[in-house]
Amino acid sequence: MRYGARRMRNQHTIAAIIPALNEERSIGQVLEAIPEWVDLVVVADNGSTDNTAEVARQGGARVVEETRRGYGSACLAGIATLPEPDSPNAPDAVVFLDADFSDNPAEISKLVDPILSGQWDLVIGSRTAGNCERGALTITQRFGNWLSCRLMRGFFGGDFSDLGPFRAISWPDFHRLQMDDKDYGWTVQMQIRALRKGLRTTEVPVEYRRRAAGKSKVSGTIRGIFGAGTTILQVVFREAWDSWQISTPPQ
Repeated sequence: MRYGARRMRNQHTIAAIIPALNEERSIGQVLEAIPEWVDLVVVADNGSTDNTAEVARQGGARVVEETRRGYGSACLAGIATLPEPDSPNAPDAVVFLDADFSDNPAEISKLVDPILSGQWDLVIGSRTAGNCERGALTITQRFGNWLSCRLMRGFFGGDFSDLGPFRAISWPDFHRLQMDDKDYGWTVQMQIRALRKGLRTTEVPVEYRRRAAGKSKVSGTIRGIFGAGTTILQVVFREAWDSWQISTPPQ
């Protein structure tokens, strides 16, 4: 296997989680491009009907099956395979990226190095601040990002420009967030809960390109666009309500 040995990044251990659904034509390219110092790569197969899982295994990744469809479900399944933070084999940081090769795995260092140096706890790869290939983000996605980030700023004081899936977080701090969203609210929930817990958050500009193959599960259909947008807004307002209840003293 290519991954699983302790190669380490500046004496720190890195794990990568890749949720995947019917990405047999791109997952191999993603795995090939991941830096060799990433110690463990977990592909969370979200009920693929093609050969995504087999291609991922051939590429050296650990594959975990999650039949309950949902972006968050896949991420949680991948996370569940990692050692607890106090374990000797626990990673120091975990990076999330998509299986369609729209994120550039060569930029993982831009996300994890600020965490490993102790400067930040959560680093978001911003597609809107970086080099975004023409057509990679639809107008609907750009508007959804803008609206969600404005709401986060208003409710929680966060200064984000994107809900990009390409991100890294300190492994001990991830456990503090108690993530539980099983759908497309996963990314915004992570950012909100990081703000609520007082984590040090930042963004770095990243490259973003059109998917290497296949069709997007979100922007590729009207149902996907509407479902993802609705879910994200529900998470924002639910987290705001929970925060308000906690901060409001009982009468």
